[in-house]
Formats: sequence, C-alpha cells, structure tokens
Amino acid sequence: MVEDNPAMIKTVQEELRKWQYDVQTVTDWGNVAGEVTAAHPALVLFDITLPTFDGFYWMQEVRKHTRVPIIVISAADIDSNVMHAIAAGADDYIMKPFSMTVLLAKIQALLRRTQQSSDQMVWANNHFNALTNQLNNDQGQAQLTPTEGALLQVLIHHHNQTVTKDQLLEWLWQSGKYLNDNTLNVNISRLRSKLAPLGLDQALRTERGVGYRLVISNK
Repeated sequence: MVEDNPAMIKTVQEELRKWQYDVQTVTDWGNVAGEVTAAHPALVLFDITLPTFDGFYWMQEVRKHTRVPIIVISAADIDSNVMHAIAAGADDYIMKPFSMTVLLAKIQALLRRTQQSSDQMVWANNHFNALTNQLNNDQGQAQLTPTEGALLQVLIHHHNQTVTKDQLLEWLWQSGKYLNDNTLNVNISRLRSKLAPLGLDQALRTERGVGYRLVISNK
C-alpha cells in the first residue's frame, strides 16, 4: 500500500486482514518503486499525493519492473485524473472517501482477472470453470447458473472463511447481479442442491445469523 496517511493505512489494513490479506506499506519515500518491487506483491494500492514524487511518477517507475495490478486511491477529482492514472499504469481507480466493501470487491475482481487467467478455480479436488460455470470432481459434474457460479467464485476464493450475506450481496451487486436477501437465500439453496450429487452436500456451511462458509472437507 503506497499511502502516507496513517489513519487510512490502519483502516485498510484492519479490513483486508479480516480477509487474510497481508498488507505491507512503503517506508522509504525516496525508493517507492524499489520497495514495491522487492515486496513481490499480488496487488498495489496507490495514492496520488505522496511526500516526494506523486503517485503517477511512482506508478511509471513500478511499471518498468513489474506488471503487478494497481488500484489508485485518491481524493483528487476522478474526471481530471483517471486517464492520467490509467496512462501511468493503473488498472482501476477509486475515490476517497470510499466504502471498504467496494474497495474489497475491486481488489477481488482484479486479483481474479490476473490470477485466474485460465478461468479455472480449484479447492481440494474440485475444479470450477468460471467461464462455463461447470464444477467437476471425481464424482461427476454440475452445471451452475451464472449467479450460482458467481456465488461459488466468492466462496472458493475465501474457502474456510465465513463470508457474510452483506459481503456476498455487495460483491454480486458490483458484478452487475442484483440480488436481495431472499433471492440470495434461494440461490444458496440451489447451489447446495447442485453440490450434493458431487459428494459436497456438507461443504457449504451456513453460519447462522452471519453468512456462509465453504470448507475443504465434506466432513
């Protein structure tokens, strides 16, 4: 995270650590590109206004060494800066103040695009094709609907972690799938019924009053 506001850093770190993301920050403002490259990050959050050179400059320096995904976070006016950010090497842009749920959705979407280039997602011996929405294991195959597939993608990405209903609804809304609490429940039920013939009837757990959790084991 390339940001010099301690309060912002603390807020983002605390939220992302809930989702098992390790957040590192820059300490040497004269060597931003060097620190980012040395960290080998999966993704970089970049502010624009920094103590030395601005974020546009440092993004261009980072781009000389790596194609790591970059999301720009800035209080600057989006209309006048978004094209500059993209030209400097950013993959996405979000304005302060922002919802942490929206930032998380952007991070997850960008990581999926870069880390799942084959469209294949795997947990245990189960293989899910995010392009065709087909789930396979040694017991058979299930064809999911696009909404069921979107739900399963989130749950696989956070397997063994509880995902709240609000987080699922927000993520699906960001992806253009407009669900309410009732339709979410229906789709979870349908997804569970399609997991059952593959021996995964106990893999999708309901955390009562909170949300859902996909487990590695079916025990």
